Amino acid sequence: MIRTAPEGRWFIIVAWVVAVALIAYAARAHSSAWWSLAFAWLVIAVWVVAFFRDPERKGERGAQLLVAPADGKIVSVLEVDEPAFFKGRALRISIFMNVFDCHVNRYPTDGTVTYRHYNPGQFGHAGAEKASLINEQSSVGLDSPSGKVLIRQIAGLVARRIVTDHEVGAHVHQGERLGLIRFGSRVDLFLPPGTPIKVKTGDTTLVGITVVAQWS
Repeated sequence: MIRTAPEGRWFIIVAWVVAVALIAYAARAHSSAWWSLAFAWLVIAVWVVAFFRDPERKGERGAQLLVAPADGKIVSVLEVDEPAFFKGRALRISIFMNVFDCHVNRYPTDGTVTYRHYNPGQFGHAGAEKASLINEQSSVGLDSPSGKVLIRQIAGLVARRIVTDHEVGAHVHQGERLGLIRFGSRVDLFLPPGTPIKVKTGDTTLVGITVVAQWS
């Protein structure tokens, strides 16, 4: 049984109702065209379930480790200015999620939510560098026992809703669900300069499993 995110339940129900209706009609019509359409929609219905999957992720854990906040491909590892939460320089790991990745995001470490900010914006390609400045995004800042951590959910070309679960003051845990971005997006993880990074551009990550950095 595939566990799915609650935000996807209605999408899944609608997709499968349409699939069943198309199969029933094709069976009555005895039409190859309708069977082709029914099969094509069945593939879409299966994909919708896969997109909203929310698997249990039980990887390596520990106070010194920072695990990936998202499934996807690392598109950049850079030191940048981060004026909102770090108020200065920070290391940024950017993870691009395509439409086949799991889109549930998780916390990389234990901590207390001390910062929340939502910024409406555009829906450009999430893998582009400028997406961190102009796209719709939601940021969550943590005070962890080892230092500040910022997770930024960035909408993409077809993403039209960012879900962020916790408010300021919440105590969260490594691997716990942070939220979800619907239909293609990116997650940026900001860490203090000098934090040892364990991944590089081009690597793939599994949310809550891949160790992306380690506190020094």
